[in-house]
Amino acid sequence: MDNADYAAVALRIANADLSSLDEVRAALHDEPWWADRLHANDLPLLRAVGAGLRRALDAMVADDGETVLAEINALLSAHPPRPRLSGHGGHDGTLNWHVHVAGPDAPAVDEVAAAAAWGLAQGVVQHGTTRWGQCGAEGCYTYFLDTSTNQAKRFCSPRCANRMHVAAFRARRRT
Repeated sequence: MDNADYAAVALRIANADLSSLDEVRAALHDEPWWADRLHANDLPLLRAVGAGLRRALDAMVADDGETVLAEINALLSAHPPRPRLSGHGGHDGTLNWHVHVAGPDAPAVDEVAAAAAWGLAQGVVQHGTTRWGQCGAEGCYTYFLDTSTNQAKRFCSPRCANRMHVAAFRARRRT
């Protein structure tokens, strides 16, 4: 994984329904090597990580740099990455070089927590705090990273944007 992937993990955990193991596994569908190794007793830790991620993201949306710093550093302190170089998973005998953020014998929950903390920290280093947002659609509270050129993203997805634009269009037609 690269740092952008770890930032995506942080967003998936922050946005996930962490009420059940099935929901967590669904959120981590792109990382089956973690999802398949998680257990129900990992949920309290993942909920705490999710809450910390949401506090940091809320602080970014509110432009509260001190809280961003405190929350991300608290996550990194509680779930420190232990980077190691890996070369498994390549094709045609070529090694696939990448970094893992936990030791080879670490429980999946430890690696997910460290990856989310590291991903959010690296996301802030790479993008600053102004590119993180929360969906502007009514009833949607999904966080996102705006990597657009003009930094004008207001919705988490085209679905939410379309829903709000159609509602606005219908409201204008009624008046």
